Amino acid sequence: MSAHRSPAPGAPALVRVDAAAVRALRAARTGPRRRTALVAAALVVLLAVLLSTALSVGDFRVPLPEVVRALTGRGDAASGFVVLKVRLPRALTAIGAGVAFGLSGSLFQNLIRNPLASPDVIGITSGASASAVVAIVVFGLGGAAVSGVAVAGALLTAAGIYLLAWRRGVTGYRLVLVGIGVSAALGSVVSYLLTTSEVHTAEQALMWLTGSVNGADWPKARSLLLCLAPLLAVAWAAARVLPALALGDDAAKGLGARVERGRLVLVLTGVCLAAVATAATGPVAFVAFLSGPLARRLVGGRGPALTLSALTGAAVLLGCDLVGEHLPGPAGYPVGVITGVVGAPCLLWLLARANRVGQGG
Repeated sequence: MSAHRSPAPGAPALVRVDAAAVRALRAARTGPRRRTALVAAALVVLLAVLLSTALSVGDFRVPLPEVVRALTGRGDAASGFVVLKVRLPRALTAIGAGVAFGLSGSLFQNLIRNPLASPDVIGITSGASASAVVAIVVFGLGGAAVSGVAVAGALLTAAGIYLLAWRRGVTGYRLVLVGIGVSAALGSVVSYLLTTSEVHTAEQALMWLTGSVNGADWPKARSLLLCLAPLLAVAWAAARVLPALALGDDAAKGLGARVERGRLVLVLTGVCLAAVATAATGPVAFVAFLSGPLARRLVGGRGPALTLSALTGAAVLLGCDLVGEHLPGPAGYPVGVITGVVGAPCLLWLLARANRVGQGG
């Protein structure tokens, strides 16, 4: 008599599960998480190396052991002043702005589902720039007042773009096209103000438009980090709706997601992140644009990669600032110049790649 018994009529069939298939399934689930964790750890190590270099290297070289003593309050007066008063706030400003730019760009790119979308493409930073130039040229403002006006300008510009793009909802390409048009109009305003202002005033405005962390101090770094902390929490909480939105509006509504509410929160969060970063450093080009695609390529294109985009943005901005500061020249180069040199070829590559795969729009 056979040892194998057939299942009773009406009973569920027994399925023999192969151990190799189980292991393959488990590896498919844990592999991407492990790779993401390894990439995040590598980016944190890279940031630590860049931060150590930024605090140590310069006209007044501070050895790494002395940097550690200065950070713990046990260093000499000269090293403590250079590390704590001059270099640390500049480095923290670069890191904070890079995190904000990188996360903002990744939010917009995932939300619009277009790798070419970022705050500097769809007009957000143009609104901040135009408002700052008006504050400098027309009203003669400076310092924190310019930063505040830039934040307000970015928010107003984003609201205008969103309203102009609204047609019983907002689609990605309509938002991009409206943003590009608004950005072009604001660029004309900036050009007019620069050509009609005095040379000294125009020079101040142009320096702000280039993007720089030169002269960053503790008040600026502290304000940036205090604004950044709640925005990061809101961004990661709101990003839980992104997987549903990636399926399309109809499917997302079918899954119970509040599509327009979720999109509005994500847009507002991305705008605020770009605004506070621009207020701190000026409109540093291409950091928001590059961080998301770079982060997703590091993990094989899986998922939104928001955390990795933030870390990538911080590494890019701090690294480019180090390069610009120590390149041969009279007084170094603003970080916006270096990011522009690095980012322009990447933009051309992404445009060519998007056209090849039929995403050029």
